[in-house]
Amino acid sequence: MTAQESFVKDFVAVVNERQSIRKYDPNFSISKEELEEILEIAGKAPSAWNLQHWHFLVIHGKEAQQRLLPIAYNQQQIVDASAVVVVLGDLEANRNTDAVYDPLVQAGHMTREIKETLAQQIVGAYENKQYARDAALINASLAAMQLMLAATAKGFGTCPIGGFNAEKLMEEFQIPKRYVPVMLITVGKSIAPAHNSLRLPVESTTTWVEK
Repeated sequence: MTAQESFVKDFVAVVNERQSIRKYDPNFSISKEELEEILEIAGKAPSAWNLQHWHFLVIHGKEAQQRLLPIAYNQQQIVDASAVVVVLGDLEANRNTDAVYDPLVQAGHMTREIKETLAQQIVGAYENKQYARDAALINASLAAMQLMLAATAKGFGTCPIGGFNAEKLMEEFQIPKRYVPVMLITVGKSIAPAHNSLRLPVESTTTWVEK
């Protein structure tokens, strides 16, 4: 088996292994360093103009998780998991333009002219508030999926959660209005298999256009 074939096999195994875990060992802990490694991998997700439209609020510690519990409608996994990552979409990701592109210009990987052209495109796009919201949700979701795959590869269980009170979340954790909550992701050690589930056949979810 070639190195490429081995990588593909490992990747497919991770994708197939990932399931939504709802039962966690409440006594198991994940270190800050382990979480940072997962978040670093998540941050390699693609994004429009590479603006990286996400911010991760890490709820790591039983006291903090108890604060989140009622906001997430008292789902037990919130406090049994080792951590909960709140995935936030950045409504003002255009503010990242200089931080993303200036190092490339300084390193000679991009001309100043190209950077200014891209910056103008970004300014134009972000005049549309609906675009800004759509971009925040879409791109943050890409990072969220990558986060779950990274955690799975490292042997942890995860579960994306859309059931929570976004307004109370913003208030309780003093989240700036620059961000919009996208989802919660529990991370921890599984103590029970995921619920049985099925996937629709690819034929029912795919349309081919060949002419």
